[in-house]
This record gives sequence, C-alpha cells and structure tokens, in this order.
Amino acid sequence: MSVIERLKEEQKAAMRAKNKARLGAIRLALAAIKQLEVDGQKTLSDDEAVAVLTKMVKQRRDSISQYEAANRQDLADVEAAEVVVLQEFLPQPLTDDELAALIEKAMADSGASSMQDMGKVMGLLKPQVQGRADMGALSGLIKARLG
Repeated sequence: MSVIERLKEEQKAAMRAKNKARLGAIRLALAAIKQLEVDGQKTLSDDEAVAVLTKMVKQRRDSISQYEAANRQDLADVEAAEVVVLQEFLPQPLTDDELAALIEKAMADSGASSMQDMGKVMGLLKPQVQGRADMGALSGLIKARLG
C-alpha cells in the first residue's frame, strides 16, 4: 500500500474514531501532497510523498523549538502531537550502524577523500536515506569522516 493510500485509510479510521487531533494532522499531510500534485499536474510517487512528510516533520520540529523558546508549551504540544502522527507514515529510521555502513559505501563508490567530495557522497546517499535519517546529522557525519 502506498503512503498516500495509507494516509487516506488512516484518515477514514480517525474519522470513525472521532480522533480530531489525528484527523487534523492527516488532513494537513494530504492537503500538502494534493497541493504539490495540483501545482505539478502529476501524481506524486511514494518517494515524493515521503519527502513531503519529512519536510512537514522538520517544519514542526522547528516550530516546537520556537514555541518552547517563547514559553508557549500549549502550541508546542500540538506540534509534537502532529509529529508523532506524521512519523507513522515515514519509513523506519536508520540505525547509527546502518548509516555508518551507507556512508562508508558511498565514500568508496565515489572515491571521496576530502571535503571537496562531500557533494558526491551526499548525492549518492540522499535517495537511500530520504525520510529515514536527518540530513543535517548525515552531513555532520560525512564531514567528520572526510575532515
């Protein structure tokens, strides 16, 4: 079952269960996906839908930190609840060992030896880890290996 189909099924289940918080988060995700489909005049693939969900999770995490800095825990809690729902539809995150193995393989495949080769390594890794690892953390790990 594709990510979009799973979202639609879970939307129906949330409606039946009268779970407004979950339903709201799922509707936001479906609306973001639909907007991209309309703008691009095409149906999104699973990878593209995962990218949308990943971006939504990142935006909410940024909002949580801003709300907490402004002492608005009520708003931060709403965002945190949305993150939990959205993460259900993302692939399982990679473990540190799996990530290290992927970085080693990408460095060997690209022949990377210095910081100038970081773009090559990131280019190889991005499709493999999309939605399964934080790209900022991945970048830091690569820098540590190349530097």
